[in-house]
Amino acid sequence: MGCQPTGTVAPDQIDIPALREKYREEREKRLRGEGQTQYVRPTGGIVENFAADPHQPLVPREPIREETDVVILGAGWGGIMAAYHLTKSGVTNFRNIDSAGDFGGVWYWNRYPGIQCDNDAYCYLPLLEEMGFMPSKKFSDGSEIHGYAKAIADRFGFADKALFHTLANTLRWDASINRWRVGTNRGDEILARFVIIAAGVLNMPKLPAVAGIDAFKGKIFHTSRWDYGYTGGSHASPVLDRLADKRVAIVGTGATAIQAVPHLGKYAKHLYVVQRTPSSVDERPNPPTDADWAASLEPGWQAARQANFHKAAMEGLGPGDPDLICDIWTEVARNLAAELEGEGWPALSIEEFMAKRESVDYRVMDRLRRRVESLVEDPATAEALKPYYRFLCKRPLSSDEFYPTFNRSNVELIDVSATRGLQELTETGFIANGKEYPVDCVIFASGFEVTSDLERRWGMDVVEGRDGVSIYDAWRDGPKTLHGTMTHGFPNQFYIGYIQGGLNATVTNQFGGQGEHIAHIIAETLKRGASSVEPSAEAQADYVRHFEEIEIDLSAFNLECPPSYFNNEGEAKPKWALFRGYGHGWAAFSALLETWRSEGDMKGLTLS
Repeated sequence: MGCQPTGTVAPDQIDIPALREKYREEREKRLRGEGQTQYVRPTGGIVENFAADPHQPLVPREPIREETDVVILGAGWGGIMAAYHLTKSGVTNFRNIDSAGDFGGVWYWNRYPGIQCDNDAYCYLPLLEEMGFMPSKKFSDGSEIHGYAKAIADRFGFADKALFHTLANTLRWDASINRWRVGTNRGDEILARFVIIAAGVLNMPKLPAVAGIDAFKGKIFHTSRWDYGYTGGSHASPVLDRLADKRVAIVGTGATAIQAVPHLGKYAKHLYVVQRTPSSVDERPNPPTDADWAASLEPGWQAARQANFHKAAMEGLGPGDPDLICDIWTEVARNLAAELEGEGWPALSIEEFMAKRESVDYRVMDRLRRRVESLVEDPATAEALKPYYRFLCKRPLSSDEFYPTFNRSNVELIDVSATRGLQELTETGFIANGKEYPVDCVIFASGFEVTSDLERRWGMDVVEGRDGVSIYDAWRDGPKTLHGTMTHGFPNQFYIGYIQGGLNATVTNQFGGQGEHIAHIIAETLKRGASSVEPSAEAQADYVRHFEEIEIDLSAFNLECPPSYFNNEGEAKPKWALFRGYGHGWAAFSALLETWRSEGDMKGLTLS
């Protein structure tokens, strides 16, 4: 099964040098000198504290004093996959700790209208064969994903071990007892042999540091803390009927906004969509899962599909490789493979191959700009919505409803690229391009702290290893690890995320691989009767040197992209870049870890 290449213009119809200059101009006019500090964390006041839960009431409880083998910080996909692999490894004395009220992570917090997975759910939802579950459609609804996350915890027996509505705020290594002292905002004191930090990628909401944000007298909230009490409707039925007499501004046009805007446009008296940088938005066919197709799948189908998606999205399709995913994520690879097939798969140098890929990239983005013209009636609005940048400079999105929403008489796009963002909030509205717009409600679809400094993302005041060294200081210039999962000086501490390891197109698959490796080390350490384990300084230095020697330099690409969380607001070499992965690819990295585990000597780790 596969699909055909998309219809793009011929290579000689694209003026790449001219477009490259256009891309540069569009980037430059959006860059801000403040970088990541142009955003702030919601800590209370005008916008609720990030840890406050609008979905479930906080149930009072007494502080807990206990000892456990493992504390997993997080109950989203990283925490769930860690718990699953610990359970498989026979380690069952553990707790997940999360500020949310249940499992699900980003899918617990985000309940805005229209929320769906924006890539292939048959890849994204982990453990489908183990669970005997099939997503109801290609792009699952958020409620289905949240329910599935909880079902995994129930099925594998760790649902009742979690501490919810609990934020870990201090981690201190106590060398006298070889334990981590875990403190929380509920007054808990937990002694843990091991700690797994699975804080997630989209866990810490951010707000633009807009002048006057505390002066606005209307309603303000972040999309990840949607207030249905104000808008009307519910997660299950997003009929936003209380907005019928409201003037609403939504700030941002990223992955969240393109799903929420059609609902806001339908119900609000007037909607202002405030945009700094447009997203690329393709079509979104999303029919119900075909029952005959599902019944025809052979064992191992999900791993094969994930591998196919990874090749198409992150590496490239070779002779005879089908595209099983067939959406915007795989279009560049699919079109490139079709062209190379037509040429008989010629032998190309790296430079020749990348030139061909660049040509396909520019033509795909041209197709997406033409799509805007075909769907948005007002020429000025259409032009402002066109994405002028390389593919994967920003997250590729899809929606059949976003662009047509701008044809409604009550919906207005406010392009703030000239001022590099919203200028100011007043008591009664917002100022953009020197004009004040009165509104009753401002909704921030401004995203999350993804590639910014750890202090901004983890939400923990103190993380101190041996001799009181802070991880924030130890990693000030970027991570230093063995295999992306442990670091010297922080015994018995592990990490799940985008940290100096293999990069996979399916984030849950990547987190699962990390969870498996971590569970192996913990189980072996316990089995061998050791009280602590950490990388030796020499082994860590060797791995970091190897990682950096084979790392793909993306600085030139990053400098072609507008500011976003992908490049930490315009940096050439962000130290926490999402695409900073093991240079030889996911398969090679997975083989490296599998060989390491099978050798059995835990090479590079010091056990005491």
